[in-house]
Amino acid sequence: MQRSHLAAASAVALLALPFAPVPDFWITQLNYIGLFSLVVLGLVLLTGVGGLTSFGQAAFAGVGAYATGYLTTVMGLSPWLGLVAGLAITLVLALAIGALTLRMSGHYLPLATICWCLALYYLIGNLEALGKYDGLLGLPALTVGDFSFQSERRIYGLIWVAALLAAVGVTRLLDSRPGRIMRALNTNRGGGSTMPEAMGASTFRHKLTMFVVAALLACVSGWLYAHMQRSVNPSPFGIKFGIEYLFMAVLGGIGTVGGAFTGAALVKLAEDQLKVVLPLVFGGSGNYEIIVFGVVLVLVLRFAPEGLWPLISRLIARWLPARGSRAVDEHAPRLSARSHPPRGAALLEVRQIRKQFGGLTAVNDISFSIQAGDIVGLIGPNGAGKSTTFNLISGVLPLTSGEVRLLGQRVDGRGSREIARAGLSRTFQHVKLVPDMTVLENVALGCYLRTQSGTAAAMLGLDRAEEMQARAEALRQLRRIGLEAQAHELAGNLALGPQRLVEIARALASDPSLLLLDEPAAGLRHKEKQALAEVLKQLKAEGLSLLLVEHDMDFVMKLTDRIVVMEFGRWLMEGTPAEVQASPAVRAAYLGADDLPDERRAAPKPAGISSGDRSMDSSNEGQA
Repeated sequence: MQRSHLAAASAVALLALPFAPVPDFWITQLNYIGLFSLVVLGLVLLTGVGGLTSFGQAAFAGVGAYATGYLTTVMGLSPWLGLVAGLAITLVLALAIGALTLRMSGHYLPLATICWCLALYYLIGNLEALGKYDGLLGLPALTVGDFSFQSERRIYGLIWVAALLAAVGVTRLLDSRPGRIMRALNTNRGGGSTMPEAMGASTFRHKLTMFVVAALLACVSGWLYAHMQRSVNPSPFGIKFGIEYLFMAVLGGIGTVGGAFTGAALVKLAEDQLKVVLPLVFGGSGNYEIIVFGVVLVLVLRFAPEGLWPLISRLIARWLPARGSRAVDEHAPRLSARSHPPRGAALLEVRQIRKQFGGLTAVNDISFSIQAGDIVGLIGPNGAGKSTTFNLISGVLPLTSGEVRLLGQRVDGRGSREIARAGLSRTFQHVKLVPDMTVLENVALGCYLRTQSGTAAAMLGLDRAEEMQARAEALRQLRRIGLEAQAHELAGNLALGPQRLVEIARALASDPSLLLLDEPAAGLRHKEKQALAEVLKQLKAEGLSLLLVEHDMDFVMKLTDRIVVMEFGRWLMEGTPAEVQASPAVRAAYLGADDLPDERRAAPKPAGISSGDRSMDSSNEGQA
C-alpha cells in the first residue's frame, strides 16, 4: 500500500464513521475537529506557505456564522443563501483588509489582523440587530430537499466533505502555476518577492489571493458551525480563538496540509481533557489549559519547529513507500513561444542611465548596446556599479535618468515584472531557489508567463493539461543544461554549482530574448566553472543573447564577444576581450594605480588579468 492509498482509505473511514456504532461524543468531537481544520487549512496556505501571519481567521468565521444567522432568523431566507451572502461579504472584507495590510512588512500584518478580529468581536457584541453578546438563536437546520442535516451524525458528513474537499483543493493549489509562486514568496524558504517578480508574477496579487482563500475557508467553517449549533454568539469568534487556530497550525505543522488536521485534533482533544484534569490539580476553576498550551508551543518550536505532522509523515514513510514522482509527458504540446530577433539585430540599448541614492551617484551616465546572438560582459572593480546597472536594466531599481530599450521598446520606468514580459530574464548573484521544491518545480516557475491557469482552476483540477505542458518544458530546459537526472531532487539538496545551473534553466523556461547572468561563477569550484562555461557556450551557439556580470576575469575573457568596463559608476571602456586585456586604463583600475611604467603599458597580459589582479569578494560590492 502506498501513502496515497492510505490517505484515501482514511478519508473513506472518516466519512463512514457516523454509520458505525460509535458514541455520539466521538461524532461531536470530530465535528469540531473538521470545523477547526477548515480554518487551519487557510493558515497553512497563508502563514505556512506564504509567511503571512494572521490572528484574524476567527473573525472571518464569525462573518460566515452571523451572515447566515441574520438572514435565516431575521429575514427568513434559506441557509444556502446565507452561505452565498457570507462568502460574498467575506470576499469584500478580505479584499479590503488585504489591500490595506498586505503591502505592510514585519509585524504590521499580524497587528492589523488582531485589530480586525477585536473590532468585529466588539461590533457584533454591541449590535442590537445581531442580539449583542447573547447572539442569535433558533437557526434552522440545513436541508437538501426533504433531507435534513439536523442531527450531528448527519451534519458530520457535510462538515467532513467540506474539510476533505478543502484539503484536496489546497493540495492541488500548491502543486500548480500560482501555487509555485506562493511557495516562493516566503523569504525564509525562497527568494522573497524579487525572484517571483522577475518571473513575471505579481507578488501582491498572490499574497492577496492566499489571504482571500484562507478567509473563505474560515467563512465556510463559521457557516457550518452556526447551523450545527443552531445558534450563534460572539464568543467563538474573538481573539482567543484567533490565537488558538494559529497554535493548531504551528503544532500540527504549519507548512503541511496534514498538519492542519493533526493540530486541530490534538488541540481539541487535549483541551477537553485538560479542562477536566487541571482544575482538580490546581484546586479551582480557570483556563489552565492556556498555560499548558503555552509551554507545549515553546517545546514544539524548540524541538520540532516544523510541527508534528512532518515527524508522523517520516514515521509512515518507513513503512509505506511514497508515491513516485509524477510522470512527465515529454510529448505534451509545447507552450507558446515568442519570436526572437535575427542574429545581429539591435536587442538592448542602454542610453545615459544614471542612478543616484541621495547624494551618491552609483551609476553615472552609462551607455552600451547588445546585438542579438552576442555575449557581453560587464566588469569592473568592487564598487564600480555593475550590480546597480544590472538592476536598473532588469527593473529591480528605477532610473534617475536615461533610458533602456529592449527590442526597440522603452522599458525604463517599468517594474521587473513588465520587463520580464518584454523578453528579459535573469539569474541572481545570491541563488534564489525554493529549497523544498524539486528541481523540476523550480524550473517550472520560469514558465509562469507562458501559462494562464489561475487559483480557481488549480483548486478544481482544471489546469492539469497545462501543468503537463509546463513540466515537459521544464524537463527540456534541464536536459538543455545537463541536469535532467536531478529533475526530481529537492533543489536545497544540490551543491552551489548545480543550483546556479537550475537558475539558468528557470530563466530559459520563460523563453527570453535576452538573459542576464549576475555573477554566475561566484563561489564555484574550477570544474563547476568549466561546466557552466560549456553551458553558456552552448546557449550562445543556439543564438541566445547574454549580458554577464562577473568578477572572474579568465571566465569572462573566454566567453564574451565584447566587454563593458566600469569604474566608480562611470563607463571606462568597451571593446573585445583582447582590447580590454591590453588596456592600461583597465589594468590601472584593477591595480589601483594612476600611472604604470611605460613597459607595462606597452605589454598586454597574455592570459588575461591574473587572479591576483581580480577584484575582491563580490559580496563587498553593495548597491554601488
